[in-house]
Amino acid sequence: MAVIAGKDRYPLCSVRSIRRLGLPICLVGFEGETESDLIASFPESQRRLIKVGQVGRLLKALEDMSATYALMVGQITPKRLFRGLHPDLKAMRLLGGLKERNASTIFGSIRREIEAIGVTMLDARAFLDHDLTTPGSMTSSRARIDETALRHGARIARAVAALDIGQSVVVKAGTVIAVEAFEGTDAMIRRAGTLDVHGTVFIKTSKPGQDFHFDVPVFGLRTLELLKASGIHTAGLESGRTIMLDRSSLIEQADAWHINLVGYHHEKSEAGH
Repeated sequence: MAVIAGKDRYPLCSVRSIRRLGLPICLVGFEGETESDLIASFPESQRRLIKVGQVGRLLKALEDMSATYALMVGQITPKRLFRGLHPDLKAMRLLGGLKERNASTIFGSIRREIEAIGVTMLDARAFLDHDLTTPGSMTSSRARIDETALRHGARIARAVAALDIGQSVVVKAGTVIAVEAFEGTDAMIRRAGTLDVHGTVFIKTSKPGQDFHFDVPVFGLRTLELLKASGIHTAGLESGRTIMLDRSSLIEQADAWHINLVGYHHEKSEAGH
């Protein structure tokens, strides 16, 4: 099992779960992105470190370590699309064939290259079933949940995600307060907090037709801290499609801060879950 690891805690949680199962595991990390503690936890023979954009070296690393399956987890800093990218010949050929450059097109192309060398790509939610969002309120806060705002926010977030803009929004009473774009979720929440609008709701969604081999919606402690700092006390997270990193401790902390964590289904897709 090869873990292709981006930044933050998502790869750490995945590796921890795989190790609990006793599966043989190796790591492909990215310079300046993958957590140093995670890299150090692998012996040199079972890890490779590459620069962002080195697709040829990624494929060679998987072959050298005899990977049969691969898991692509953790984000790569979006600005690297424009600065800090080190494309090799394989990457330049891939990028040259893309009409649009976004997570879906770039990582979709990389996935096809990985599978072409006989490595099976797994759903990025694999091994983290216990950390997936579940339907309804997951916290014990007695604060009223604005169901109308949740439905409105979910509809707006889904439409924004369909356009490949972002996967999160902040809304209140039928008004869109902030939309995530290239700057990412954290910056959007900070921006929403500067507007000093009370009673706002944060919504995170997946894209229509989401490829769950990469770019899976993730919610963790840092986002929770930002919600608290920005005065946002309800977070709607798409059920079964959002990973809550260290879910039990996250819910405990949300309860302590009186923040509602609510799992929701999109009305049009509910029958499919």
